[in-house]
Amino acid sequence: MKTAGGAGDAPEPRADLGAATAHEGFAQRWAEALPDPAAHLGTLVRLTAGLSSVDGQEPEEAARRVGRALVGHGPARPGVLEGTIAFLAENLRPHLVALHGADHPAASRVPAVLGAVAAGFAEAAAELAADEVREEGEAKFRAVWRTSALAIAEVASDGRVVDHNAALPAILGYPPDRVAGLSAREVVHPDDLPALRRLGGQLLSGERDGVQVEKRLVRADGEAIPAQLAITPVRGRDGDVRCYVAVVEDLDEVRALQLQLVRQSLNDPLTGLANRAQFLGWLESEEGPQGSGSLVVALLDLDGLRVVNGAFGHEVGDRVLRAAVSVLGTVFGGGARIARLGGDEFGVLVTGSDLPSVLDLVEQALRELAEPVWWEERGIGVAASVGVVARTGPGLPDGELLRRAGVALDWAKDSGKTGWSLYDPDRDARERDRSALAASVAGGAEQGDFRVDYEPVHALADRSVVAVEAVLRWDHAERGLVDLRWLGPLLERTGMGLRLDRWALERACAQAGRWYAALGEEAPVLSVDLSVRQCQEPELVAWVRQVLRDTGLPPHKLRFELPERLPSALSEEQVEELNILASHGVLLALDQLGGGNVAVDRIRQLPLSALKFGGPPVRGLAEGANLVDRAAAVALLSWSRQLGLELHAVHVSTSDEARRLRELGVSAGQGVLFNAEPLTGADVAELLGLDPDGDEDPDEDA
Repeated sequence: MKTAGGAGDAPEPRADLGAATAHEGFAQRWAEALPDPAAHLGTLVRLTAGLSSVDGQEPEEAARRVGRALVGHGPARPGVLEGTIAFLAENLRPHLVALHGADHPAASRVPAVLGAVAAGFAEAAAELAADEVREEGEAKFRAVWRTSALAIAEVASDGRVVDHNAALPAILGYPPDRVAGLSAREVVHPDDLPALRRLGGQLLSGERDGVQVEKRLVRADGEAIPAQLAITPVRGRDGDVRCYVAVVEDLDEVRALQLQLVRQSLNDPLTGLANRAQFLGWLESEEGPQGSGSLVVALLDLDGLRVVNGAFGHEVGDRVLRAAVSVLGTVFGGGARIARLGGDEFGVLVTGSDLPSVLDLVEQALRELAEPVWWEERGIGVAASVGVVARTGPGLPDGELLRRAGVALDWAKDSGKTGWSLYDPDRDARERDRSALAASVAGGAEQGDFRVDYEPVHALADRSVVAVEAVLRWDHAERGLVDLRWLGPLLERTGMGLRLDRWALERACAQAGRWYAALGEEAPVLSVDLSVRQCQEPELVAWVRQVLRDTGLPPHKLRFELPERLPSALSEEQVEELNILASHGVLLALDQLGGGNVAVDRIRQLPLSALKFGGPPVRGLAEGANLVDRAAAVALLSWSRQLGLELHAVHVSTSDEARRLRELGVSAGQGVLFNAEPLTGADVAELLGLDPDGDEDPDEDA
């Protein structure tokens, strides 16, 4: 059978990966709307790419090819043409909006595309030689347009309606039996009729292959309505125009749909609040040079919502979310703009109110959010953390207010959650500086800029060196020597913490092993910080024992210092790992206890040999110390004696402090009284009476 167009005429898909994926999904759904989907999918993928293009060839050209491909070719089986027009009428516009945006011109070309599909079909049908096939094709054509949601009409060359589908009478307000025979003069607004006739002449002469215009139509009751007309000529083999296919779309309905789509794109469907996109738009309008007056932004995060979802399901979690929305709306009232920014995060923008008043509202919201939400006789509770920022002046960069509020929210979470934190520019600057430094640690490691120095620990009785604390430092090109303890948990977040901890331990053990080889039991104990991340390593014991074997350092000459927060963070398995280390002779000390709350039960499970302390307890031993610091010192000393721990003091700065510490049973100390700065390995060797030149480490990158 002769065919009018084929798969070879279809355009190739666009190279863009995202667009290609969207085309494939669209073609899959198109195929599923047709009989025998598997037989059509390959062809429809190629056709979809052409229909979706907005550059290169016009989509109407590709649409004509689609229509031709449906006549007597592969996909052109009973029901395929009807399914195609119905599917494209409903789905092509959303597909184009998803690819190019709601405002893109392509989204307004759907009527023209459908008209071109119909015209291409009619042209191809006319070219078929067999009358039987032509009659079958024309019957399909009539069936197709009658099922379309868009109004479609066959218009004679004199401008009269010859045939139409059911959608056209609904737009024009005429009974169905009154539409056929209507002329352009009767349905087109008289002011628009001359321009439309000029376009018709261009179509008739072949100057144009199709037009898409906005014109006013006149309904049966005299009302003028805006409409989009897509008119395509149908030509015979001789090239003469046989008739026109007109696709008519009521623009009032289109614009209402577009407004609905815009609203959906700017609002959260669950809570009805504005979504992140709309909130960012509010902020952008306030942050520019025109923004002035008081402005406070609060970011609120529901703590524990994931626990609720995991325990009771998302339906209950959604109930908690809606309850939180009710609280925020009641507390902040109509003077605030509230949005749901993410799963459990909300944004509040308040104008025309001073900061103290907003903070009062924040505290009220926190109190009310702490009240349980009842479900099946269960009181389900979540708390909240809030970050608050007040605008200090106009002209902030886009997104800066939201960033600052997010920083304050992180501070609130870090301080224990269930509270609020106010943005502090000085603190933010310091933390950004630390973050920038932490982010560049990897480069320093690659350049070999790190080294291990040592802070001596002296016996308070005779000032002899009984231990050295390894201190990892960065010989930074601009900042000089940087103590990496200053970066704290930031190193773990960058992924460099564990790598540097391993390198520092191996290097320090190698140096301490050389001191032990020279001094035997007179050599100092090596103290090394043990991080939470290191305790999570499943092979911690095996690795430490291997390092000791490789360096020749006996286990009892290595002491791990556990940070104050570590015991509470340990699992039962990690506590057991530390006990195994201690059973092999490695010493454990609790580091930098400042007199705060202590997880005593957990500490009792750890084989600690020493306690290092500083801060208020040390200050409490000085002459004239305040009662709070003195009480902290007394409590700590009493508590450590009960546990049988050796006491080491840090930050010892005066001889008077050292004397009082020794009198109270503290055996060792470190601080500026003994050394103002950590010492190099060679300096420690000299302090121990060894040849400093024979104690240099080989250079090894971290």
